[in-house]
Formats: sequence, structure tokens, C-alpha cells
Amino acid sequence: MTGPALPRVAVCGISLEASTFSPALTTAAMLAPRRGREVLDAWDFWRDGGALADRAEWVGVLQARSIAGGAIPADDYALLKAEILAGLVAAVAQAPLDGLVLDVHGAASVVGLDDMEGDLALAVRAVVGPDCLVSSGMDLHGNVSRTLAATVDLLTTYRTAPHVDWQETKERAARNLVDRLALPPGERRPAKAWVPVPILLPGEMTSTRQEPAASLYARVPEIEALDGVLDAGIWIGYPWADEPRNGAVVMVVGDDADLALREASSLATELWERREEFGFVAPTGTLDEVLAAALASPVAPYVVSDSGDNPTAGGAGDVTWTLARLLASEDLAASGKRAIYASIPDAVGALAAAEAGVGAHVRLTVGARIDARTAPPVELSGEVVAVVPTDDNLEVVVRTPSIDVVVTRRRRPYHLESDFTRLGLDPRRADVVVVKIGYLEPELFDLAADWMLALTPGGVDQDLVRLGHRRVERPVFPLDDVSGVDPLARAVLFPGDTARA
Repeated sequence: MTGPALPRVAVCGISLEASTFSPALTTAAMLAPRRGREVLDAWDFWRDGGALADRAEWVGVLQARSIAGGAIPADDYALLKAEILAGLVAAVAQAPLDGLVLDVHGAASVVGLDDMEGDLALAVRAVVGPDCLVSSGMDLHGNVSRTLAATVDLLTTYRTAPHVDWQETKERAARNLVDRLALPPGERRPAKAWVPVPILLPGEMTSTRQEPAASLYARVPEIEALDGVLDAGIWIGYPWADEPRNGAVVMVVGDDADLALREASSLATELWERREEFGFVAPTGTLDEVLAAALASPVAPYVVSDSGDNPTAGGAGDVTWTLARLLASEDLAASGKRAIYASIPDAVGALAAAEAGVGAHVRLTVGARIDARTAPPVELSGEVVAVVPTDDNLEVVVRTPSIDVVVTRRRRPYHLESDFTRLGLDPRRADVVVVKIGYLEPELFDLAADWMLALTPGGVDQDLVRLGHRRVERPVFPLDDVSGVDPLARAVLFPGDTARA
């Protein structure tokens, strides 16, 4: 005797965090789309033998993902979107879909389009139909527009920054979906309370390592545990895109509509009331101030965050402003201390150094191929001490009198100790380690004897006023006078199928 048929669930999406203040673009090729079985193999939980593998008939369509960068060209987005929709049409023609996992970040930008995730959700919904349940697990630095909130049935988000729970969140989105599909039709779609909060802050001021984010996000699982609530989340939003949707959102979903709205409103109100408490996750300063502190420090390694060009937030990665100043620093040269700089992407420079080989002395012109707004390419002279090719990159180390400079063919973050040691660099023995990052990821945080965040220019400049937003909803904190703002004025309750008093 066979049991009931498994629900059919498609998986698709486009996941990117994109700065509209960066001249960089993220092409379809850079988004490295996975198709079919590859989509499922990317996650353990619905892979063969995974925790959710036997809960549904999973149908991989297309999922495209990249580290943060610039906006997607309109034609590239159109191609990816068309392929997703064609795949869904083919899947629906084979048999109806009961559910769909829309795998998105929440802060993708497309040239000429304000709300990629909302646009994609509407297009997907038009193919799969109104009865198909759609779920998404998003980054807390994503944005939930009213369109996205209305179109997706189940929304959840990360609860930690740095994002140590990102895989757990993706699994929760899939688990919530199959749990709801186990309910009878007509009882599956929960109520959703959506409360946009007019706050625009960088992640470096909203880390869950510190207050007030620590206690605000601690409330999320407490709300989720309430009878009648399925999930809750705070999307603090993405500040480096100038779009009307960008800003904070609180959502609560569940079968008790009144409770969902009440809890979402309460959490949004607390977020608003504590807005002035948000501060940078580390001491900050100009580059000159931060370098002076690093050179004067009695402890090492002293980690410096070159925050304005952080590639994991959307920076082009090749801004030379900081590197040029470090190379020219008489104070660094006179200190006798050594620094590591990671990194400057320049394909021509990396290839030239690799061709010269380890031990060669090279003179390179590197950086500012994409973002030359604040500084031109820099002249880099030194000895090649490492050449490390990989499947998708090439990394070289050029040793100058004071700095070991990592030059790469393609931009990439340096978050792990192994990122350095495999290049023959020991960050624990360096005096100063300069990385293009915002708040430190866990391994760097543990490695650092001390650290500061340098307020440097670039496509993800921490100085939002300096960036000059023109299209976000105003007024918004901290850009405007918000003394008369009602944080609940735009709250919406989407009642769902099963709202009960």
C-alpha cells in the first residue's frame, strides 16, 4: 500500500546584494547559474539523504548567485528571468506545482528596475498560479517591498549578523513550506503582518554582536514560539541602493492574524524607539586616524577594515584609495612594522606577476579598472613571493618594503585565516592586516588583537550622507528629521487563508 503522493516543489531564484552607488555591474555569467539537479545539490537539506529530501518531490529550475557587487544589466536579468519562467512552465506542464522556494537575497538591483525580487515574484506567481505556496528565506540585509510581501506566502530571514545562521535560514524556509503543504488546501496560507520602518543603516551599525540589535533579534524566536505564530523576522535592509523599497521591515506570519499584527507592531515600535542606540560595531576613524592607532598599538595583529570598498557588501573591490595611501605612508615605512593588504583585483597585474614568477621583481599598475572615482590606478613595485592559481581565480603576493599586497585576477573577500596562509602569509605574525570588509567575519574577529573600521570612500561608503540618496522613501532615519514620523503608519495585514480571532 502506497502513502499519499509527495508535494511537488520547484526551486529557483536570483540572489545578489547590489550597490547602485558602484559603477560595477554583475552579469548573468558572474551570477553563475545552476540548473536542474545542480540547484538541489547546492544545499544539504534536500540533497539525497538530507533532512527534507523525502518531504517533497523537489524540482530544480535555475538558481543564480554571486557575492555582492553592482547592479545586474537589464538584458542579463531578462535572460535569467525568462529561463526561470520557461523552466516553471515546463514543470507545470508535467504536473501542477504545490509549492515553490524562491531563493533570493533581497537586495538585488537591476539597471532601470526598482524591485527585482518583487518583479521576479510576480512573474513566478503568474506561472505557478494562485494556489501554489511560495516560500523564501532571505538575508536580513535584504528589502521586503509591499509587492514581495503580498506575493510570497512564507517569508523568513537570517537572525544573525555576521550570518552564522544563513544555512539554517534556508532550511527553515523549505521546512516551513513542506509543513504548510501538509495541511489541507484552504488552510495553508498564513496571515502576514508587514511593517516597514523608516530606518536606513549599514550592517556595520546593526550587527547582532552588540546592542540594540542583539536584544531586538533575540525577540524574534520568542515571537516565533507563540501559539498562532509561524515565523518572525527583522529585515534591517540594505543602505547602498537608492531605491524606494530600501529600509527596514518587520514581519510576523502565522494563523492568528491579530497576534501577528500586534507582535510585528510591537517589535517595529521597539526598533524605532531604539534607533538612536545603533552605533558602529568597532571604533571608527579616517584612514589616517586608524593607521596611526594601528602603528601605535602594542598588540598585533591590528586589523583595519577598508570599509568603503567591501566586495561582500557591493563594492567594486578595485578602489585604490586606501592602498595608494598605505604605499605612500612615511609613518608606516618609518615604524618598521609590516602590513598585509588584501586585496586589489587586477587581472592584467595578476597575470603579469604570475608570468614573472616567484622571486621576480615586478613593477605593476593595478586597480581602478572599474571604480576610479576616488583614486587612479596605483604603481606597485616589489618581489613576487607567491603565485596561487585556482579554478576561478589567480592570486599573487607582491612584497614591498612595508606591505605584502595581494593582487587577484578576480575580486574576492579575505575572511578566513586560510585565505592568507595558503598564500604563504601568516596574519597572526603581521603587525597590521588591512582587509576590504565591514564588520569582521568570525575568524578575523577572533584573530584580531585589536581592530578599527576605517571610514573610506567607495561604492559602499559608510557615510550615507556622503553617498547622497535621492530615491529612497523620505523622511528616513538618520538622513532626515524624523521627529514626527509614525513608524506604524504603513503597516499592512495580509489575512491569508486561516486567520482566526
